[in-house]
Amino acid sequence: MIIAEKITELRKRNGWSQEDLAERLQVSRQSVSKWEMSQSMPDMAKIVQMSDIFGVSTDVLLRDSEELSFREPVQEKSVSDPRYVSMEEASAYMDDTENLSGRLAAGVAMCIASPVLLILLETLREYGAISLSEERVTGLGLLALFLLVGGAVAIFILYGLRMSRYDYLEKEIIDTAYGVDGAVKDRRERFRNTFTLRLTVGIVLCVLSVLPIFLVMAVVGDNDMYTELGVCTLLVMVAAGVFLIVSGSVVWGSYKRLLQEEDYSPVQKAKKNDGSAVETIYWSIVTTIYLAYSFVTGGWGRSWIIWPVAGVLFGAVEAAAGAFRKR
Repeated sequence: MIIAEKITELRKRNGWSQEDLAERLQVSRQSVSKWEMSQSMPDMAKIVQMSDIFGVSTDVLLRDSEELSFREPVQEKSVSDPRYVSMEEASAYMDDTENLSGRLAAGVAMCIASPVLLILLETLREYGAISLSEERVTGLGLLALFLLVGGAVAIFILYGLRMSRYDYLEKEIIDTAYGVDGAVKDRRERFRNTFTLRLTVGIVLCVLSVLPIFLVMAVVGDNDMYTELGVCTLLVMVAAGVFLIVSGSVVWGSYKRLLQEEDYSPVQKAKKNDGSAVETIYWSIVTTIYLAYSFVTGGWGRSWIIWPVAGVLFGAVEAAAGAFRKR
């Protein structure tokens, strides 16, 4: 092993980032990076200092034939030290996210569209367009609803199991291997146009989803049958829009996690970990309210409004929880 490889290996064994080692040696991170890439050599004073820090002899560092051996046990990694992410692990994470993002988006869309058949059949039966009995219509509609929701839940579970090994990217501060940042930024730039298109079309579909109802009101006036059919169209358009938004955002989010940008910066990770319990409790309550109201009243065509309202209120709840924690 050459000295560059030894410095890299010893740093990683101690669980230190390049910034951590640079701080201990009172040099810049760029200096440590150049040492590890064999672009420059540390002077003798720094080699002696590293010998003390790593617990190895200077001969071990300087002689290429010498294998790494320690005079004393390496320090255990502190919980505050960054977690190292190799190029292979970063590439696997991005590949898995891209491959599974469509399935996750489909699961979300299935939940939104799940009551469509129930509303459609009930409307057609009520106005004599089909000759099925009320019991059969309800049975078929609920069967479709539970199949879609059940399929979506299965997708969420499988997605969670597959991606659980990357959970630390959201919670822990990471230190990526050399070249990872460049590779992530390159993939992000290639995906940028696709993400922009999906996000734009998805948002437009969600915004325009109310047009069928307004169109019915403008053309045929107050007609419950066409209004309920408009609700079905609304749900389908929202489901399609959300599919595009989620499929693009999941992939885009993977790049931000690896680059530790925006919501995944070290500061934001600390805040997110503090508020994770509040988020879990809040959305569990919202889900319970949604299902209870929908089943009791049968108002699946109206109950979807709970989700955007809950999304708006969540910001206020999160802010209040943060203020309470500070007190």
